[in-house]
Parts: sequence; C-alpha cells; structure tokens
Amino acid sequence: MVTPNDSRGILYPTKLPTFHREPADASLEGRIRWFWIPRWQLAPGRTVRQEVLPFPASNLVVEPGGVSLVGPSTGASHRDLSGSGWAVGALLRPAGLASLRADPQTIQNTEVQIAASDLHEAVMSAMGEADHEVGRQRAIAAFSEWAAQHIAADDESGRLANAMEDLIASDRTVIRVGDIAELLGTSVRGVQRLAQRYVGLPPLAIIRRYRLQEAAQRLREDPSVKIAQVAADLGYADHAHLSADFRNVLGFTPNSYRQTPDHP
Repeated sequence: MVTPNDSRGILYPTKLPTFHREPADASLEGRIRWFWIPRWQLAPGRTVRQEVLPFPASNLVVEPGGVSLVGPSTGASHRDLSGSGWAVGALLRPAGLASLRADPQTIQNTEVQIAASDLHEAVMSAMGEADHEVGRQRAIAAFSEWAAQHIAADDESGRLANAMEDLIASDRTVIRVGDIAELLGTSVRGVQRLAQRYVGLPPLAIIRRYRLQEAAQRLREDPSVKIAQVAADLGYADHAHLSADFRNVLGFTPNSYRQTPDHP
C-alpha cells in the first residue's frame, strides 16, 4: 500500500526543500491518495534541482501561478527551484483522475491548466499564513472541500482501477499484466482498458515504475544489498535487466546511483 511516508520515487532526499505529506480524509481516499506541500526559500543566486521518479499517477497542483493537472510521467522528471515558493498538490487515485480527465494518456509528461479560481484563492490565502503549520492545515482543508465538491466519488469501475493500483504497488510478485488480470478476476484486455482510462499509462509501464522506484529506494537505503539480489527480489530476469531499466528511465546505472546517492 502506498502511504504518505512512502519514500519511493524520491531520488535524492537530502535535496528536498521543506516537504510535508498528509493522507486524504477517509471520505476522499477513493479519489486522492495524499496531499503534498513543499516550501522553499533559497539564497539569492542559488538553484536546487529536484529529481524524482514519479508515481505512475497524476497530480492536481496549486501554485501561486494557478492550478494545473500534471499528467502521468513516462520517466524521471526534475524541477529547478530558486528564490522562494511553495506548492500544494494532491496525488490522485485512478478514480479521482477519471473525474477530471477522460483521456489521461493525452497528458503524459505535460500539465494542463485547470479553471478553479475558487480553489486557487482559498489555497493562496491559506499559504499566506505567517504560521506555516496553520497555513498547511488550512490549505489541505480548503483543497479537501473543493475536491469533495468537484471530483466525483469513485464508481464500481473506478474502484476496480484503484484496486489495480493498490495491487501493483504492494505485491512484488505481480510482474506481468496477466498476474493483475488473474488477481482482479478480469481479462488482460480488461486490465489494459482500466490502465488506459484511469491512469494513462500501459499496465506493464505501471508495474515497472513501482518496481524501479523500489529498486532505487533499496539501493539508496541499504548499502549492503547486492544489485543482483534487488533485481531478483523485484522480478527482474537478472542484474542486466535492472541496469537496462535504470539507464532507459533514469539515464544512469544502479551502481552509479548508489555511489552518488545525494547528488544528481
């Protein structure tokens, strides 16, 4: 299960600005996984690059410049931070994304502006609080209220898509699309349709993303574990296949990542 303290996808934790995650209220858990709020204030002339391997999902993000829907990513992504700023984002469940976008595959690796001036104004006001903790809580409350009104509750198909996501995220033995179909009691084609409609990525890409996230996390956090063992534990055919996945998606090898865990 993906929880707010899940560090998968954060490639260089020591480079993070002040960062806070909070699970969505129980009434929204079928639509939003969690809220995330970074805040930064850097010295003049300093730039910090944030590199992540995103979860195979979309985010609804409020920033000073507006509200955007950030689509699913097919690889690693980065953002260069400078000056001061903040963002308030919601990691969407598959069912939640479907309410906002009928064709998520068309927004892969991009973001689209969302007309939500009421959400923007409420979050801007909250994040202007002098007490940052109070501001975070006000922002999350305002975002939650907006989501309850504007993101439709999950239906039967949406719940099946959420179950697919939970299964892939939590079960290492799931390495093929057929595994998902068998465990969900549906067909391979049914799984493919769910992934296309509710995530915007092929199901095999979703599987590989979670496995690659976990591989990076283990290599970062456990210097003693062998790369070949990580590959075997996560269903890769061998060390070479894991290395190829690293190079294709991240642009470097598992060994080079391990040797420079705190530097992009």
